[in-house]
Amino acid sequence: MSKALICGSLAYDTIMVFEDHFVNHILPNQIHKLNVSFFVPSMRREFGGVAGNIAYNLKLMGGEPVPMGTVGQDFVPYAQHLQELDISLEGVLYKDDMFTPQAFITTDKDNNQITAFHPGAMSLSHECKVSEHTDVSIGIVGPDGREGMITHAKGFVKNNIPFIFDPGQAMPLFDGEDLKSFINQATWMAVNDYEYELVCERTGWDAREIATHLKALIVTRGEKGSEIYTDGTVYHIPVVEAKNIKDPTGCGDAYRAGLLFGLTKGLDMQTTGRIASLLGSIKIAHAGTQNHSFNRDEFDDLFEKEFGYRF
Repeated sequence: MSKALICGSLAYDTIMVFEDHFVNHILPNQIHKLNVSFFVPSMRREFGGVAGNIAYNLKLMGGEPVPMGTVGQDFVPYAQHLQELDISLEGVLYKDDMFTPQAFITTDKDNNQITAFHPGAMSLSHECKVSEHTDVSIGIVGPDGREGMITHAKGFVKNNIPFIFDPGQAMPLFDGEDLKSFINQATWMAVNDYEYELVCERTGWDAREIATHLKALIVTRGEKGSEIYTDGTVYHIPVVEAKNIKDPTGCGDAYRAGLLFGLTKGLDMQTTGRIASLLGSIKIAHAGTQNHSFNRDEFDDLFEKEFGYRF
């Protein structure tokens, strides 16, 4: 089976719950000398990072993901988790004198969040090389170190591998010329509505102009669904209503796994978008980014129920 090379972060998310409201403890007139402590009786540690989350979802669909990223001395539990899922570690580069990237997230009762992110080994992601992998039919350049994202995009082009450009949280690292370069190299681009507005602002291009440089531009719009601009046409992909909404974190990564699956299988863009939408819906009903589960028969039945056909 051909592989999907997924370039991006592999990270730990430490999520803590403050059972009060930040606003009750942060005084606006004292913000210039902030010194505050929050008691967080609830804490959990999750496996995360863009590459890990996309790989997890693509594996559930029966794909062959290869997450590619740099990790640190504390990656052993995550590595065991991936091995148990039969997800390849061939793209993981260890840096023994560094930590794996990790986010420390404190959430209050209003769902406000204070996050500290330590990039750790991610700053050396450019040392991972696309050219070192064989039997790769598709790739994705997701949020990562700046130099790493630039290097990986060039690597896909040099090795004639089509790829999705997904700037995500790395948007602040790139100006308009950088983004134009990525768009001209990529085969597809996937962004949320906020990232899309930033891309347009920085490049001076609108959706139709961006789409002329790609096979497709995909813009996700949360509860409003998503739009796919391709071949001069705009397809609206409806959101799949979830049974319950527990945690939106990681829904974008699940969606992108759906894109990779559909594109790998040569499916039309509408069907590919619908697969992606359903994956996002399944994920949002579970806390954490890698705690949902299903088999392909269950997924196919849900897809048919929602869209009226099987792919």
